[in-house]
Amino acid sequence: MKLFTSESVTEGHPDKVCDQISDAVLDAILAKDPAAHVAVETTATTGVIHVMGEFNTTCWVDVPAIVRRVVREIGYDGPDKGFDGNTCGILTSIDGQSPDIAMGVNASLEARNGEEGDELSRTGAGDQGMMFGYACDETPELMPLSVSLSHGLAKRLAQVRKDGTLPYLRPDGKTQVTVEYDGEAVKRIAAIVVSTQHSEDVTLSQLQADVLEQVIRPVIPAALMDGETRIYINPTGRFVIGGPAGDTGLTGRKIIVDTYGGWGRHGGGSFSGKDPTKVDRSAAYAARWVAKNIVAAGLARRCEIELAYAIGKARPVSVMADTFGTGQVPDEVLTKAIQQVFDLRPGAIIRDLDLRRPIYQQLAAYGHMGREDLDVPWERRDRAQALLDAVQAL
Repeated sequence: MKLFTSESVTEGHPDKVCDQISDAVLDAILAKDPAAHVAVETTATTGVIHVMGEFNTTCWVDVPAIVRRVVREIGYDGPDKGFDGNTCGILTSIDGQSPDIAMGVNASLEARNGEEGDELSRTGAGDQGMMFGYACDETPELMPLSVSLSHGLAKRLAQVRKDGTLPYLRPDGKTQVTVEYDGEAVKRIAAIVVSTQHSEDVTLSQLQADVLEQVIRPVIPAALMDGETRIYINPTGRFVIGGPAGDTGLTGRKIIVDTYGGWGRHGGGSFSGKDPTKVDRSAAYAARWVAKNIVAAGLARRCEIELAYAIGKARPVSVMADTFGTGQVPDEVLTKAIQQVFDLRPGAIIRDLDLRRPIYQQLAAYGHMGREDLDVPWERRDRAQALLDAVQAL
């Protein structure tokens, strides 16, 4: 027996409020200037939001207006919610991008040395680091079941709050699912945790009954639950104070929620607020794209991809595939096929995944990976046959 647990958070969690603001600012800039370089971070605490970062752009956007819109859309639209997007204080600290960084991004090492002359080689990686992608065959979207169900619970909390099914719920919340495995196969759900912010006047017993019927049962497959499945709903007994009033929020502090719920490794870089020249974002999407196509092609049941970059250099310094013993061919062969089928230079990733578009705020809650509901390009299975062909030719 093996147990594995993943968590998710709702869009009203203070860290996710900050992620959504950062990506909304990025979207507003990309809508006017697709070539902009942007790195935005946000903090939130009781009554105050602070947006800071570096822009290199030809356009102007109204950052305070964007902040207020996002906070109100999340549901913090009055003092009874503990935070009010209409009246909160907003600070901005925006500078230009460092010319030292811009030099390497705008003209890669390969271009400066005359090694490669095509346009896609001109864009260098916006930072050094390693990025991981992961896929497995546990769910239709090829994501780990524990994080998929955790996201489903978090989205359902927001849905029943917004549509009035449970009007006493408030925006902040966290979910957690523990999956029990028999070997490599999913056996059952061992534990579920849901903690949700609520109004002062609802009783714990009513909230627990409503969340069980309206949130947990519609999301968790009945066949995976049994009499021994442990369910904890607001285990502290009270969750009235939430959002930025209950805990300081910060962009990039939920990177495991954003990716695979703890499955696979993580390079440590966050996504939100970064334009696609930042390989923390674009290469992580590319690594997911590669891993998903490998599993979709039947070349492995589980696959993790690592990409590593040097700042200012276009081509990755390393590419690695690990199929954890589930691969149909040796990992070394698969790695060679990947490099034949996928162009993993930042400029090529941006082109192939069409990343200079305002698509990012919608990803800033409930995960960046596995989002087939949003038809993002890195979730497509469009290179599966090409990988099969490449493997057969090696």
